[in-house]
Amino acid sequence: MTLARPPFSVRIGHNEPYDYAPYDGVPRHLVGALQQWVAMHFSQDDEYAVEACLRLRMALLPGQSAYDALVGADGMDLLDVVDVILGWEQPEDDVELELGGDFEGRLARMLDAAGSAYRVDDAGNGLEERVVPTVRDAVSQTIADASTASDAGSAAEHLTLSWQAAYGLHPDPVRAYSEAIKAVESAAHAVVEPNNSKATLGTMLRVIRDASTKFTTTLGAGSTAPAEAMMRALWEGQTSRHGGQGGTVPETLEAARAGVHAAATLVQWFTSGAVTRVP
Repeated sequence: MTLARPPFSVRIGHNEPYDYAPYDGVPRHLVGALQQWVAMHFSQDDEYAVEACLRLRMALLPGQSAYDALVGADGMDLLDVVDVILGWEQPEDDVELELGGDFEGRLARMLDAAGSAYRVDDAGNGLEERVVPTVRDAVSQTIADASTASDAGSAAEHLTLSWQAAYGLHPDPVRAYSEAIKAVESAAHAVVEPNNSKATLGTMLRVIRDASTKFTTTLGAGSTAPAEAMMRALWEGQTSRHGGQGGTVPETLEAARAGVHAAATLVQWFTSGAVTRVP
């Protein structure tokens, strides 16, 4: 998010400086602009407006049209409307439908200028929480690299799903953590257990522990200890993997997000050749 030049009234000391911290929800100064953006995508008596209300489980008041309900939404309900517009799948036979994606970048610029805590995701088809750009870009690069690696399996897909579940408009910590583990399993499989079709992060950890001399890294003196420690922390931190008499404890959002970034690092190490098997 770029910081705009302070308004003239602030620069001359007439008004107090603005708070540039990201705004949760929909701050008052953003409501009208977002509602206008929503109005651009629907019209009165629009069948897609009715469908959007149904998707969002929005109950219409007596005499209220679906268009008025969508355009008049506020707070998180308004963000849900924006998110469903972005993620709308374009019917092949409707070339004039304006739903789906932020292709002109108008919404992205609007959220950025307003200091929103949310942004349009890199695919342009949904909202997500803002993350420090350098961190987000590093994960995006890892996903791009993994998608072209010949032996990374579905690591890129799982890491993408993990990120979306961790930072999307409605986070799903359990899904985010589970997909993070799958991403590492996919990236490490060809290096650690290429001949085990049922390999998991747990079985890979046993292999590395029992035969650490068969692997090397470009880190330090070539010890696999850093990779093993991170893999073990990720594996043992998944509290919801199994049930038990004590009840299943789902992962917290904080743990899930930490797991996403740990997974991204591990995927990068395995797909880049930083961790390899000794010939």
